[in-house]
Amino acid sequence: MTQEKYNIISSPMNYIGGKAKLLPQLIPLFPPKINTLYDVFAGGGNIIANVSAKSYKANDLNDFVIGILEAFYRKDINNILSEIYVIINKYSLSKENQDGFLRLRSDYNANKSQLMLYTLICYSFNYQFRFNNNLDYNTPFGHNKSHFSDKLKARLIQFVERLQMRDISFSSQFFDKFLLSQNFKADDFVYLDPPYLITTGNYNDGNRGFKDWTVDEEKRLYEILEHLDKSGVKWALSNVIEHKGKQNLILSEFSQHYNLHHLNYSYANSSHNTNRSSSKEILLTNY
Repeated sequence: MTQEKYNIISSPMNYIGGKAKLLPQLIPLFPPKINTLYDVFAGGGNIIANVSAKSYKANDLNDFVIGILEAFYRKDINNILSEIYVIINKYSLSKENQDGFLRLRSDYNANKSQLMLYTLICYSFNYQFRFNNNLDYNTPFGHNKSHFSDKLKARLIQFVERLQMRDISFSSQFFDKFLLSQNFKADDFVYLDPPYLITTGNYNDGNRGFKDWTVDEEKRLYEILEHLDKSGVKWALSNVIEHKGKQNLILSEFSQHYNLHHLNYSYANSSHNTNRSSSKEILLTNY
């Protein structure tokens, strides 16, 4: 199955762990009928943009990425593009102009706005989305590589148009508070793509102003999934069960009670990994 077969539109944000390339394998494993889709770790929004449901709840602890998604959802695409080009022209942004990038980064950290941040990401190293412990954006300049290209513009337009066809509500809460506050109904579906315990990305190392992901969070997540299962709520969990010789033993034990699906994917393009051949990505479902 290809991305074209499912008309998959990739997020215009290079948010670490994005699932666009895995969606042709994930979608057939999801329930065929979904009332409300709860995307608990929504990230760049690939799930809400590509999985069919009557309505969507997109949540992520990173309120910066949720803020960008909500801006894409609520603003007219022509206004979005106009604001982006005003920023590009104001700072003379290009693949070579580091000074303009640094001025924008400084101004963004002093006066944060969603489209300033998105434009900043477009000119950052590997289009990365990274903050320091003071929640200031600190990704370096993407010299001679990153820019708001025509291809990225086209992807942004497609993505925004897709989002605006959907009924979406946004939130930025820790996963347990988010899940335990919901009133689930028949045919609701919970999808979870949490930080992976045995890998380290800039979202879960505890050095970016956000809560790190530890064994405690992993166990708490599984407790809640057990509770949802007993309540008759369908869920699917993306994770890595083995990586660089490490095994997630907590996940291995938990997975024995549910349905384990092995996925065919390598993190060959992920900036946080160096040896990808041993990663074993899975989808765990309770249905």
